[in-house]
Amino acid sequence: MRAMPLPHADKRLLASIHDVGPGSERQVDQLAGILEARLGGPRFAMLVVPDHWGQHPLRENTAFQTRLRAWSDSGIEMFVHGWFHKDTATHSGTAQFKAKHMTAGEGEFLGLDETTALQRMRDGKALIEDVIGRETAGFIAPAWLYGDGAHAALKALGFPMAEDHWKVWNPVTGAVLAKGPVITWASRSGARTASSLAFAALARQALPFSRTVRIAVHPGDVTKSSLLASIGTTLDRFAATHQPSKYADLQ
Repeated sequence: MRAMPLPHADKRLLASIHDVGPGSERQVDQLAGILEARLGGPRFAMLVVPDHWGQHPLRENTAFQTRLRAWSDSGIEMFVHGWFHKDTATHSGTAQFKAKHMTAGEGEFLGLDETTALQRMRDGKALIEDVIGRETAGFIAPAWLYGDGAHAALKALGFPMAEDHWKVWNPVTGAVLAKGPVITWASRSGARTASSLAFAALARQALPFSRTVRIAVHPGDVTKSSLLASIGTTLDRFAATHQPSKYADLQ
């Protein structure tokens, strides 16, 4: 059997688990186990939702707070991932297209004004940092969707890092820290699942030469064996050529 190449020191693999909260603990546990096994340890990030859809408040769940702190203590980076993760705004134009076709009512920060966005970001940051006992790594909007108000709030609050579908950047300086599409999967319909599997397969062929590769998994991914198989194959493919890293290593 031909030996796999060692990861290149200048190529980074960034992996993350989205939608982390009390309501997704079992799924997050499963995904964390998969990532740890494939990446050689807790070399990934978690994106924490303070109160997913208003039904799973982190503030009231001390047992999950303990788990979150333990994950953080192990070295897993923690990002603020919105507040509710639910989009309740009314959109028009380009934003309306994004809200309808790029997410299922979960682009919470796409239509928020700066004041509301700033308050939710500040509250989420304070809560998560109080739970884990250290600073959060940054802010990533639900569904990777930001409106003008969210962009302004990000800069005003001074988050060191943010991410969308195509890049990682510093909201304060505007510096782009990494470029390229994020590889992710979809479970909410057969068509979207098939599309995400096809994109992951294409990415395994097209992105090995990229300096930074990003992989994002969601709790819903554990509901389909085809998605879990694709996630495992994709992690293995890039862990062979890219060094599993922290987002903080980009700075």
